[in-house]
Amino acid sequence: MALPTTYTQAYGQLGEFFSKIRDAQAPDKFTLQILKDLGYKSNNHRPFIPLMKSLGFLSADGAPTQRYHDYRNHSLSKKKMGEALKEAYSDIFLIKEKPTNSDKELILGKFKSYHNASDNVARLHVGTFYSLLELADLETKPIKNTPHHDIEKESEKLEEREASDKIKLLGLHYNIQIHLPATKDVEVYNAIFKSLKDHLIE
Repeated sequence: MALPTTYTQAYGQLGEFFSKIRDAQAPDKFTLQILKDLGYKSNNHRPFIPLMKSLGFLSADGAPTQRYHDYRNHSLSKKKMGEALKEAYSDIFLIKEKPTNSDKELILGKFKSYHNASDNVARLHVGTFYSLLELADLETKPIKNTPHHDIEKESEKLEEREASDKIKLLGLHYNIQIHLPATKDVEVYNAIFKSLKDHLIE
């Protein structure tokens, strides 16, 4: 369970900021100078760096993580932000799986109680969270890895189907001759035909 302590008064600019880091080359380390070079020079922008660390975009020493690099792929950015939010704000998602604007007061109360925060600070937390939420896709689910032995089984089944299809295309036919024993016991014949049905027909 978690709720980050980081928030920013400039949460209205988070969308623009993450768009810029997505389109710019990833630095070796994300420093205050990099932040300024991107155009964010106010003290209100400084919390962007610890916020990125809370979201798993930066390591403790400020180096971009794999999530940061994945986020730069436009086709993955919303999914990666969704994953980051679910990890960093997991306590909120325990309350609401898909938070909407109507849940803001509920989430405000959660921040107040969790951090023992004032109304003003809690509202900045909420503003930060909802600004990030606009950049995220919460619908995507991680691809389930298929165990190796399951892949082998599927491969064997496919090969069997292909072999069967080839036989059908070749038009092969089998003629089976059965020599019945001379007996008046009907049950013997019943047993033979039942065995044929079980092993040949089905």
